[in-house]
Amino acid sequence: MEFIELIKVLETGLRQPLPGRLGQAHMAPVPLEEARFDQKRLATARKGAVLLLFCPGPEGISIPFIKRAVYEGVHSGQIALPGGKMDAGDHDLSYTALRETEEEIGVDRKSITLLGNLSDLYIPPSNFSVRPFVGYASQTPSFKIDPREVDHLVTCNFETLLNREMQKEKLVFTSKGTTIKAPYYEINKEVVWGATAMILSEFLTLWKKIS
Repeated sequence: MEFIELIKVLETGLRQPLPGRLGQAHMAPVPLEEARFDQKRLATARKGAVLLLFCPGPEGISIPFIKRAVYEGVHSGQIALPGGKMDAGDHDLSYTALRETEEEIGVDRKSITLLGNLSDLYIPPSNFSVRPFVGYASQTPSFKIDPREVDHLVTCNFETLLNREMQKEKLVFTSKGTTIKAPYYEINKEVVWGATAMILSEFLTLWKKIS
C-alpha cells in the first residue's frame, strides 16, 4: 500500500467507533487484570500519551519503537512507543505525545500530523492512564534518540507488523516476582508485550475492519 493511501484509510477509519477492550484484550497478559479496563482507575490515574507514528522511507512504511533505557522502574528495558507522562505545561494529551516523541527520538513535532487516537488504557504497575495517538511524518525523519531515556531505536515495517506470525506467546517474570503468560509481537527479535502489545492489538483490530 502506498503511503498516501494508508494515511487516507487511517484518517477515515479513526473517525469510526474504536474496538476498545475487544481489540486490547487479545494481547493482554494472562491472567487478565480487570483493573486495566476499570473506568474509575482510568479517570484518577496519572496521565500519559504515546504515538504510533507512520513514516515513509526507501524500504516502505515504517513505525518507530523505542527500547527504554535500564532504570529502577517497572518498565525498565521494555519496548514501547515513544511517549511519556503529561507535564503541567502540556495543554492536552496530544501535545504530550508530540513533545515526548520529539524529546525521545528527535522527530520535530511540527513535522508530525495527528490523525486521531485509540482507546485509553490503564497500566496497573505504574498507575498510568495512557492515550495512544496515531500520526504520520510526511518526510522520512532523521532520528536522534535521548540516551537518558532510550537505549536504542527499533523500527518495524508496516507490512511486517500485519504478519500474523509476528504474534507469539511466552512466560514473563513481572516486577512483583510472579510469572504470567504473555502474548507478544516479535519485532526485530525484540519482545513487545504488555500495554504496547495491547495498543498495537487494538490498532490492528481496527485496521482489519477498515482496510
